[in-house]
Amino acid sequence: MTTLVNTSKTVKKDKIFYWVFTSLFVLLDSVPAIWFNSQLAKDGIKSMGFPEWFGVELGIGKLIGGLLLILPMVPARFKEWAYVGFGISLISAFIGNFIVIDPVHALAPLAGMVILTVSYIYFHRLSAQR
Repeated sequence: MTTLVNTSKTVKKDKIFYWVFTSLFVLLDSVPAIWFNSQLAKDGIKSMGFPEWFGVELGIGKLIGGLLLILPMVPARFKEWAYVGFGISLISAFIGNFIVIDPVHALAPLAGMVILTVSYIYFHRLSAQR
């Protein structure tokens, strides 16, 4: 009986951690992508040395990836690819900020990577419990 109660509490805790970190990540990384066509976003992409079309492509990819992560009915395989895409994006942002701007600006993508990693860990914990 105690094991069942402990398992139920663990599942509930895992769901809470998953949704908090996934929602936080989507709010910090995908929602701002709505403004990918703003002048500020265009200037940021240009200052990093990327062509203007790359900002549009990145913004659309972040919006789609955010939807894949946050919608519960999306199959796990699509969520996995969204995690991969965000991981590549954050690693690239870290390298770009570190080299082009300065090491301090590279901390933001690292913080995003930590949030994404925690979400990913709890995604797999919940998948294993099903």
